[in-house]
Amino acid sequence: MEAEITSRAIAFIKQNAKAGKPFFAGCLSPMLVPRPAKVDEYESPQRIQKLAGYRKRWCVIRCRPRSVGLAVAIVAGSGLAARADQGGLSFWLPGQYGSFAAVAPAPGFSMPLVFYNYGGTVSRGVALPVGHLLSAGLSGSFDGLFIVPTYTPDTTVLGARPNFSLAFAPAYSDSSATVGLGPFSASRSDSLFGGSDLYPTAQLYWNVGMHNFMTYLAGDIPVGSYNPNRLSNIGIGHGAIDIGGAYTYLNEKTGTEVSATLGFTRNFENHSTDYTNGTDAHLDLGAAQFLNEHFFVGVVGYYYQQLTADRGQLAILGPNESRTRGVGPQIGYNFNVGGVSIYTNVRGYTEFESYRRVQGHSIYFTVNLPLSALLRGHSQ
Repeated sequence: MEAEITSRAIAFIKQNAKAGKPFFAGCLSPMLVPRPAKVDEYESPQRIQKLAGYRKRWCVIRCRPRSVGLAVAIVAGSGLAARADQGGLSFWLPGQYGSFAAVAPAPGFSMPLVFYNYGGTVSRGVALPVGHLLSAGLSGSFDGLFIVPTYTPDTTVLGARPNFSLAFAPAYSDSSATVGLGPFSASRSDSLFGGSDLYPTAQLYWNVGMHNFMTYLAGDIPVGSYNPNRLSNIGIGHGAIDIGGAYTYLNEKTGTEVSATLGFTRNFENHSTDYTNGTDAHLDLGAAQFLNEHFFVGVVGYYYQQLTADRGQLAILGPNESRTRGVGPQIGYNFNVGGVSIYTNVRGYTEFESYRRVQGHSIYFTVNLPLSALLRGHSQ
């Protein structure tokens, strides 16, 4: 019932905004409980209130089409703001590739484990769409452990080493939003522990001396915890496909390494909200210097830019193209366990020049377990 009313109210607002007329939007308390009522059309806020059968009072705000006040007039929440195209999670996590991005893994099974933490906020004056809602003043945090079972066949395809993986993550998300216009405002927060979408990836690796190349095809299978009426989400609610490549310069004599990974994301429609994020471009960078055989230090960065406009957003938001940049330090250490090298890495990013998304920090802690090599070493 509430979703139907919200959907029709949005249609009413869009129709009036397109005609250049002022309109009204109702701010509903999240605790309102509607009586059953058949809703056929909306002619006015009074008509909406009558048909919805709400016993409590609406706070009605008069807005004009190009006013940012629209963002706070429709009100109530967002998906996790931490990675926002539509105010929720985008498929690509900026910075997920760092140093050694194009260096082929050893043949066999491995299990990379990546702990990911993000926290950030967005200004109260910035409007972000979430489903049929608009919100402002978003704040969110996300903690997830990405588990990535990986298989690297001992063969070549087109002269390259193939690699296949499927990532998923148990995660915890906490979000809050403060929305309002002038004296009218509402605050809401919630948290969620759940599972992520599934992320299959296929890669090809080439090596020519100190030069390494990689191409990949990745996707999103939207099976994770997602609800368009909830503040905190872990899944993104729609499918996506991402294609790109990487280059790594690795000089084993000097211990110098430089990597760059460039990719593009094509998002599919979120059928829960009839909303489609635009096409995204992302560039992840890393540089490292080994100080001895096992220990290295370096810097990392990323550049994330939405290339095309979203589809399905309210007209006053314009193209709603988001962007962000991040930079920070990294350290790594290769542990030797029974003659088997176990790669570990910690890197952190501070974001700047973010637009239409939250801005904050992210931390990646990676441990790569070479399962096949460890099992061979144990059996010997």
